[in-house]
Amino acid sequence: MEKPLILVTNDDGITAPGLRKLIALMKQLGEVVVVAPDSPQSGMGHAITIDNTLYSKKMTIDKDNGASLEYSCSGTPADCVKLALQELLPKKPDIVVSGINHGSNASINVIYSGTMSAAIEAGIEGLPAIGFSLCDYKWDANFDGFDKEIKQIVSEALTNGLPKGTVLNVNIPKTDGKPVKGIRVCRQAKANWKEKFDKRFSPSGKEYYWLTGEFELLDKGEDTDIFALNNNYISVVPTQFDLTAHHAMQTLNNWNLNE
Repeated sequence: MEKPLILVTNDDGITAPGLRKLIALMKQLGEVVVVAPDSPQSGMGHAITIDNTLYSKKMTIDKDNGASLEYSCSGTPADCVKLALQELLPKKPDIVVSGINHGSNASINVIYSGTMSAAIEAGIEGLPAIGFSLCDYKWDANFDGFDKEIKQIVSEALTNGLPKGTVLNVNIPKTDGKPVKGIRVCRQAKANWKEKFDKRFSPSGKEYYWLTGEFELLDKGEDTDIFALNNNYISVVPTQFDLTAHHAMQTLNNWNLNE
């Protein structure tokens, strides 16, 4: 049987250890092509490049453990997927995987995530797509201890497909190489960021700001991604990109909008 074609991307850049780990795992499942940013693009969300040029360069990062083809892209994670699907791939991929992100994309973090936006861009194009994130922001984070689970999730998506209009947001607890307890399908926890701006001054005396803040969990449910992660489970949240608040339609239809 022909091996599935797997497009791998991320938002931490083409040399990121998390991406290299994901490439190695995907090579065990199929033929891998990488299109990833040439520099870190964390927090870019679903930004795309419309006022500048895009550049792509064929690269070889790992001679012994690399993908079949690898390209760096000067744009955002969403740009990477668009460029891959329209210009760089030899054919339509069977699945798109993004990550492994250095840091959590659980709960409200999914809104800001470049990792997840790459997966969502693929989903918009009708492709099965999964974003993977590890709850450890360190560049040298330990990406061992969950190889089996990542391959299992991707294999199931390849075999069964995903519901229309849905991508998977997969978050992995920080394990430091120890096994996880398992995988849980969850809902996104309700949370927010209590943001602050640290006011600073440059050496020349010019005022500037540095964004800081604290994560505020507003949800005590035991069926959420945060609960799963806090209890050493991998969380899998089916995520949609139809942003319509369907539950609010009736309320708005009761407004006097046409008088």
